[in-house]
Amino acid sequence: MIMSELMVLIEPEKVEKMIENIGKAKILIEAIKYIRAFYRKTFVIKYGGSAMVKPELKKSFIEDLIFLNFVGINVIVVHGGGASINTLLDKLKIESKFFNGLRITDEETMDVVEMVLAGKINKGIVNDIQTQGSNAIGLSGKDSNLLKVKKKMVEGEDLGFVGEVTEVNTQFLKGILKNSLIPVIAPIGSDHIGNTYNINADEVALAISKALNVEKLIYITDVLGVLLDVNDKNSLISELRTEQALSYIREGKITEGMIPKVRSCIEAVNSDVKAVHIIDGRIEHSLLLEILTPQGIGTMFKK
Repeated sequence: MIMSELMVLIEPEKVEKMIENIGKAKILIEAIKYIRAFYRKTFVIKYGGSAMVKPELKKSFIEDLIFLNFVGINVIVVHGGGASINTLLDKLKIESKFFNGLRITDEETMDVVEMVLAGKINKGIVNDIQTQGSNAIGLSGKDSNLLKVKKKMVEGEDLGFVGEVTEVNTQFLKGILKNSLIPVIAPIGSDHIGNTYNINADEVALAISKALNVEKLIYITDVLGVLLDVNDKNSLISELRTEQALSYIREGKITEGMIPKVRSCIEAVNSDVKAVHIIDGRIEHSLLLEILTPQGIGTMFKK
């Protein structure tokens, strides 16, 4: 008996459920080729924006991480936490100051930044992962000299204890991944004489991706991806080659805050990271939708 004849004999609500289940099975089968391709490969995921704040988005992000980990894909999480830092600074009546999007970090501010990033936020993410059934380890760049740093100057301006990564302890990270742990990294590091620095989380994710030559670098953001027209959601670019991305910047099609993010993507793929993705963390399970479906939902950069 063929399927159409069989369905005539089944109650309508059961037919609907059967069709739904067949659709789910097809999705799982479709995902197999991606799981096979990325087995034992490493993804670096920069975690930020609404996905860190809204409970339902946090839950779906953690579920995505655990899924990837369980099917044999290594994941490294680098997180931000600017909103939480601002909240605590306000409570302590310490003024927040910025230059070119980077936090001006004096000694008092640095103490708060480290407390929030390497403490509350980092351990909260680790706890969320472990509550859902995977094992994670919370780190800052100071642990085992994971991130060696030097002072960062921006357009000749001294921003205080703001740093840039000069070296990544790749052997330490590889040892963690070998044990199927998920490293969760706070963007804090130290220099050769022990000074502690605040580092832009995007830059930390980029530095680790380059040092490990990872399969993918993924930025979880509050934007759909790269749009040719910021006022038109239908102008999303699903895939960008580096030359085309640079052309769009020159032509003014990629503007303002998206420019540094796109330049980071270009730098990553030019440094042998296989692909870089900008995806919208406001969409539940955006990580799996981008990685394990042919359509994806964000923008992927390739050479």
